[in-house]
Amino acid sequence: MSIVTAVRSSQAITIAADTLAVFGEGMVVPTENARTSKLMRIGDAVIGGTGWAVYDDIIDHHLTDRPAPSLTTRRHIYAFFLELWGVLRDRYTLVNEQAASKDTPFGDLDASFLVASPGGLFKVSSDLGVTEFARWYAIGSGAEYAMGAMHATVKHRLDDESIARAGCQAAMELDAHCGGEIDLLRVELQA
Repeated sequence: MSIVTAVRSSQAITIAADTLAVFGEGMVVPTENARTSKLMRIGDAVIGGTGWAVYDDIIDHHLTDRPAPSLTTRRHIYAFFLELWGVLRDRYTLVNEQAASKDTPFGDLDASFLVASPGGLFKVSSDLGVTEFARWYAIGSGAEYAMGAMHATVKHRLDDESIARAGCQAAMELDAHCGGEIDLLRVELQA
């Protein structure tokens, strides 16, 4: 119940997210009472997550007292999330290991992530699949609205921050589960 957008240029990736706090399907906390950041810095990368907010706490706890993992390639990102899946099962017993559908043999994080790193822009699907994007992408309950807005604004050659904001703003205006303010971070790409 969030929106995370990211736009890649030749020099950097701009990643943005809403800050609305939603509990379950119906309880929305007013923005003056709670502000939920959906962007997390991990080393020189930023992860934006949609789905269960407890992942922020789990990832933060898991990385306590250990060096930040490299998230610069598809392989590194997959390795990190595969390790996290194992840690979820072994260390955090609150995890339900069942697949969301009987039609798939794969586990389901019931969350997805955008990773902005010096190596590029990547999506991590709920089944741990990692996809790289050359220019822009959005995840979350308002993703369709965000993608439409980003597609429309990319053609006008706006700066990356404006495109990422336009995506978040469209989702926040058109999807009841997106709202609050817009957090925005930038990650420099490797030369």
